[in-house]
Amino acid sequence: MPEQIVNDLNPYYQDDWATIYHGDNREVLKEIRGIDLAVTSPPYDALRDYGGCDWNMKVFYEVATELTKTIKAHRVCVWVVNDSVVDGSETGASWKQALFFKDALGWNIHDTMIYQKTGIPFPEQNRYNQEWEYCFILSKGKPIVFNPIKIKTTHKRSTPAATRQKDGSIKATKYETGKDERLKGNVWRYNTGYMRSSDDAVAFDHPAIFPDALAKDHITSWSNKGDTILDPCMGSGTTLRAAKDLNRKSIGIEIEESYCEIAAKRPQQEVFDY
Repeated sequence: MPEQIVNDLNPYYQDDWATIYHGDNREVLKEIRGIDLAVTSPPYDALRDYGGCDWNMKVFYEVATELTKTIKAHRVCVWVVNDSVVDGSETGASWKQALFFKDALGWNIHDTMIYQKTGIPFPEQNRYNQEWEYCFILSKGKPIVFNPIKIKTTHKRSTPAATRQKDGSIKATKYETGKDERLKGNVWRYNTGYMRSSDDAVAFDHPAIFPDALAKDHITSWSNKGDTILDPCMGSGTTLRAAKDLNRKSIGIEIEESYCEIAAKRPQQEVFDY
């Protein structure tokens, strides 16, 4: 476990892999230092009822400030978030949060990734289906860990690709010439909206979960085996479950006790093959 300063901070649940704290993350985060990676999905405006959580931008500012002290330098926070529509307009809260991390707290917006969903809500009459959410990759300086996910190259280039330069000229590159694999892009698509395992059935008691594959891909990309992964808005415990599957320790914080109960069941199950 990471170095912790504990003042009467007792875990709700703890085993060799995971530690769960039931409480206000603004307070619990003050007691935790030395985290290697955070993967979290905070409440999206007022899109869901999250039990004991009273989320607003003031709360966000406090959580982000404490999170900055918790994550190690040159490490990453994956912030999965989206906006609600109020009075016919998206709130823009997602970008307000990302820019607060950048402008007020000194983080880098290392990448703006898209989490694309196969399961989508019933559409409104005057706008297109909402099929995706943001994954902001926020870094405290240049990340020192990156384990890139590769995918099969469907078409091998026999000649170099070309890119447009600042002055408008064309310059040949060696990108992917003759390679069997290439770096995966930053739009990640996942199946959502149905249960695939008994673990999913447990998690579905929470009103808003993200796919375990999403958590696994980010944990793989931005951490190493043996690292400690944090989810300060733990919910159903998907991040903790994924961390165990990938041989990482984890810490989760959740204000709603019924969600702590859900999350505590998941690390107790056998590690999945991945």
